[in-house]
This record gives sequence, structure tokens and C-alpha cells, in this order.
Amino acid sequence: MYDLSCISDTVQKYANITAEIAKVDVEVVNFKLIRVAGTGIFSEDVNKDVSENSHVYKHAIKTGKRQIIYEPRKDIKCKNCKIKDECKETFEISTPIIMNDEIIGVIGMACSNEKSRDVIVNNLDSYLAFLEQISDFIVTKAHEDEEEKSKVAMFDMLKIIIRSMDEGAIIINKNGNVDTINPSAKRQLGIKRIINNEHIDITETGDMVNNSKEYRIKIGENVDTVIGDIFDIPENPVYKHVLLFKDLKGIQSEIYAMTSTVNTLNSENIVGSSQATKKLKEEIKKISDSFSTVLITGESGSGKEVVATAIWQNSDRRKNRFVAINCAAIPEPLLESELFGYVKGAFTGADPTGKIGKFELANNGVIFLDEIGDMPIYLQSKLLRVIQNKKITRIGSNQVIPLDVRIIAATNKNLKEMITQNKFREDLYYRLNVIPVEIPPLRERKEDIVDLIFYFIHYYRKLFGKNFIKIEQETMKKLVEYPWYGNVRELENTVEFMVNMMEDGIVDNNAIPINIRKHSSNSDTKRNDKTGGIKTLKELEQNEIKKAIEHFGDTTEGKASAAKALGIGIATLYRKL
Repeated sequence: MYDLSCISDTVQKYANITAEIAKVDVEVVNFKLIRVAGTGIFSEDVNKDVSENSHVYKHAIKTGKRQIIYEPRKDIKCKNCKIKDECKETFEISTPIIMNDEIIGVIGMACSNEKSRDVIVNNLDSYLAFLEQISDFIVTKAHEDEEEKSKVAMFDMLKIIIRSMDEGAIIINKNGNVDTINPSAKRQLGIKRIINNEHIDITETGDMVNNSKEYRIKIGENVDTVIGDIFDIPENPVYKHVLLFKDLKGIQSEIYAMTSTVNTLNSENIVGSSQATKKLKEEIKKISDSFSTVLITGESGSGKEVVATAIWQNSDRRKNRFVAINCAAIPEPLLESELFGYVKGAFTGADPTGKIGKFELANNGVIFLDEIGDMPIYLQSKLLRVIQNKKITRIGSNQVIPLDVRIIAATNKNLKEMITQNKFREDLYYRLNVIPVEIPPLRERKEDIVDLIFYFIHYYRKLFGKNFIKIEQETMKKLVEYPWYGNVRELENTVEFMVNMMEDGIVDNNAIPINIRKHSSNSDTKRNDKTGGIKTLKELEQNEIKKAIEHFGDTTEGKASAAKALGIGIATLYRKL
């Protein structure tokens, strides 16, 4: 219940006005019967408990009705008053002060002579209305005080909530200065000092990303770009805005955490004991700390992404992000927006919240452009400018974002031949091919096949909860002699099949795929011994078709080039395949 003591100064002013106009003594008590204000005979002992002498007030509080005492001392309500014999009042009116259907106090008016009594009695209705009006004024002031206290309490609670939020939050006062800044905001803005009423400059960049505006914030010497929203605080004499935000690094980290599926390995964890693999590991160590771009070439499935992540993990950027994008897996119209991002309303069909691109996400880290040979020619020129200028601009934006990112590209295509066909920019090729890394196909490093087989067997038998004892010698021979056109990827899939199919922990010929089971280089060797190495036209045709597909790639475009090189139609090639 509201306590009138909280606005005692205002109540005293109303008591003085009432006493001056009505020529009477005025007293106001709260619901505890503590005197809050008084004039004349009531002016002494303000803040005093008058409950023993205020039986009329008690009755007014109990009934909620106005009390009129024509004959003080004789009235039944004065019977138990301890000072009734000393009372000099000749007339009294007591009016309850009601707020929100609760009686929060009483305002009393008393006469001490017959002349004043006669004036009031003869004009009773006017005095009653006047007293009711004064009571309403007091209630109005009480409402204002309560609302002000509620606002203060709300902002105190808001500050407590803001201080514990993970999101950055700043309350800005009417003067454009920082009133409150939470620890998250200080951490995101790189502020370590105490902020005490410092001026804050907030500038919109004009971009909208993740459905929020981008702002540049400056507090003292600290300047940073954040994404968030500003909320106005209406009808408040002290506070003007609340800024809620996350810095770009935080948003990028969240996006990276949700989308990154990179299986990271360093050079020491690359499986294989062949000379080619050992040489590759040494090469990775040499080039890792360089800033130069790397172009990894090799057949599909040979482990280009494994090499790229190993370069990253061995570099001084290993604590920053590795962002991979497959240029062949994303439709051409979407590839540019995936690489460079866009802002709200950039183009029809775009996500209305805007999007951060892969280059921006990889800033200060490494970006891996897999299947770079499939990047459309118009986008190659933009990529070339990014490499040269080390800057990007989101689609639909005019904000230039500086970049510090190392580029590692990979392809299974012959880029030099694509240059002669005007399908790949020569200047981009030389920009990417600063450090070339070639991964030999698995069939050229047979020592690695055994290592990889056992590596994947132990991985999948743990995954499936199966026991493994051994691989039969004849079966291992077939696996080593198989040409593995799909390289490590095909080998891994084959081992997964074997672990599923093996019985009693033993891998034999029955546990390997039928295409490997039927493949036999021994029979080819025997035939060659008998015929002097002569092969049938069918075998020659098969070998040349395989060679052409390996050279140009297994894509639709690659098959068209292979058919042209073989001198046959594309339909004939598909039939023979």
C-alpha cells in the first residue's frame, strides 16, 4: 500500500492551501495513522503516531466513508478518545484518501470557534467538494510518485539484466553519453577501462546483415563495427536509447560453428609411408607459414582437402578459421553471394536478413577454394581483384571490407589446358599457382594403400563395434593391385564395406566388393607373356577411354572433352562407358 510519507512535502503544501482558503486547521495522516502534514493545532508533532487520539480517522479508514462530526466530545465516535476533555474542536470533517481502491490515508478539517463552524455548516456542500478535490490532488501526486518509482525500479532491473547479458548492451543518456555498458559490450569493443559518462558516436554503415543494422561505434579511442539494433526509451528525462549488439567477430564465430564440418589434420597425421607421401609432408611443413597462395592438384578423391587443412594446422593461422567452399557444388548464380556475402535487399530471392560471405568469414584465417576449375569465368575476374586488392564488398553494399586471408585452391582439372580453351583466366592461374602442390594418385604410391587400409579398418571397426583379427594375404594382394581410380575416397568406402561384410573378424575375398574380386592383374600378365604383350583392341579402347576420363575429369564437361580427344561422339562415349 502506498505511504503518503513519501510525498510529505507536497501533502504539506496542499494542507497549507486548504487551511488558508477554508480558514480551518488541517491534518493529513497515512494508513498507519502517522501524521504526515498539519496546520494550526496540528502543526506540531508531524511524523507522530496519532492512532490513540484518531478514532474518527479509524472509522473513516474502516468504512471508507466521509465522517462529519457536528459536536466533538459528545459524538459516539469520540467516546474512547483519551484527550476529548482537552479537545477544542467545534466541528470536524474527515475524508478518506483513496488510491487504486485502497484507503491510503485521511485528510481532516477542524474548526476551533463557533464563527468558523457556522460558516462551514452553512456552506457544507462546497467545503465537502473542496476537500474531495484536495484529496484527489494528493492521490494524483501519489500516482506520479509511484510511477516514477516504478520507472526507476524498472531501469534498475534493466541495468541488472543488461550486465548479465551475453549480448553487448549500452544505455545512452539524453546527452549522448554512456550511462551503462555491460561486460560483454566492453569485451566485444576491446575496452578495459572504466567507462564513466563518456561520449559515444554511433554511425550507421547502411548495411543490414542477419536482419540487423551494421553500426560503427566509437567510444574514446575504441572503434569497432557491430551488428545490432537501437531502441528508443520514450518519455524518460534521463535515458534516450538502448543499443543491443554483437560484433562481427562474434557473429562470424557463430556462423562458423554452425556450418564448419572440417576434419582437421596436421602433416604428422597424414597416413602413408611411401616416398611420395613423405615428400608431401615435408613440402607442407615448408610452405605452411608462408602467406602465398597454394594450388593443390590431384585426381578426385586423392585428399586435396586433407592437404589443405594440414597446411592450415601447421601454420601460424591454425587458431583462426579454415573456411572451405566447393565451387562445383554451388549453382553459378549463388556462388558470388556465397563467396562475398550480401546485404538486406541486395537482389530478388535473397535471404531478407542478409548474409556474411565465406571470404569475410575466413578473415585472418584460411579460405579453401575447392574445385576452382569449375568457377565461372566472370567470377574469376572478381576473385583476381580480391587477391590483388585484399578487399571485398558485399553484394548491394558500398562498404569496403579489408581482408587478411590466405587462399588455398584445389582442382582435379588441367587448368593450363582450360586456359587454351578460354575457360580459365591465365592471370588468375599464375596468382593461384604461386606454390604448386601435386598429390600423386593412390595407384602410384602403393605403400600407402596398406597403411590406409589398416587405418580405415580400425576406424570403422570401432565405429561399428566389431572385432578385427586379420586380412587374408590373397585379399590384401588384390586390394594392393587394384588401380583405385577413385583414390583414397574409393578406398575408404571399400574398407567400410569390408568391415560390414567380414565374418569372425577376418577379411577375405568374400568380404571385398565384386569389382575388386574380379579384377586380376595376374591374368593380364599371363596373357601378355603368351602373346608377347599384345593387347586386344577392346582392351586398348578401354584403357584409352579410362585415360581420357582421368585426364579430363568425370564431369559432363570433362566427358565432352574426352569424346573430342578420342575422336568419337559424346553419345558413343556414354554407350562405351
